[in-house]
Amino acid sequence: MHALVTGASAGIGEAIAKRLAAAGYDLTLVARREAELERVASELQGTVETRCLVADLCAVDSLSDLVEAAEEALGPIDVLVNNAGIQVVGPTHEISAEDGERLLTVNVFAPFRLTLLVLPRMLKRGQGTIVDIASLAALAPTLGMVHYSASKAALAAGSEALRAEVAPGGVHVVTVYPGPVETNMASAAVDRYAKDPTKGLPVGNTTQLAERILSAIERRKARVIYPRVYAVARYFPGLTRWVMDRFSPRPTSLR
Repeated sequence: MHALVTGASAGIGEAIAKRLAAAGYDLTLVARREAELERVASELQGTVETRCLVADLCAVDSLSDLVEAAEEALGPIDVLVNNAGIQVVGPTHEISAEDGERLLTVNVFAPFRLTLLVLPRMLKRGQGTIVDIASLAALAPTLGMVHYSASKAALAAGSEALRAEVAPGGVHVVTVYPGPVETNMASAAVDRYAKDPTKGLPVGNTTQLAERILSAIERRKARVIYPRVYAVARYFPGLTRWVMDRFSPRPTSLR
């Protein structure tokens, strides 16, 4: 089995890669930082084959070459994990159009393009799994993260819609909604607020999240919301919006 994981050099992507390797998957690891990719590859457990591909997902037209290189090295992609993502946190009027559009390219257009590249091949084989790492921000849009919240809502909506469409063809889609999870990117986001927006809230870790994602792949579960308590945001969107509007701290100025 061959899995391609984007954003595999740190955080959630690194944890997913290590869990998949432990489960026996050969891996194509994709990220911008070559040294960190090589570090992750060197730490993988088991006897799996690994290929590191350095790529900037903003270059969406080059992603077909990336998929071809991955499959030429390790065979058909059985599991695509669309994990790579970036955040821009701050007052919306201070965020440049270029930064916002780069975020949307990496968080939305790149995973959509990768999905379009691997999906016909999966349908032809009658099997395959696509894992989309969205965010709790898709269910509870967050002050100071307008572009990020919009991007994850787009990814999640597309992922949820695709699941029903391709299920008859043997392809499974998992939509993942991580809430607060201990990563460097999450810490950087918290630092952009005057008050810690996660203070007093349940915070998960990447190891447990990766375990739940593997279970969803193997047991063909529709979605993962982690920590599990945040499932309330999906079932009570009106209440969630009221809480976010009333109690969310505001981001500090970028200037």
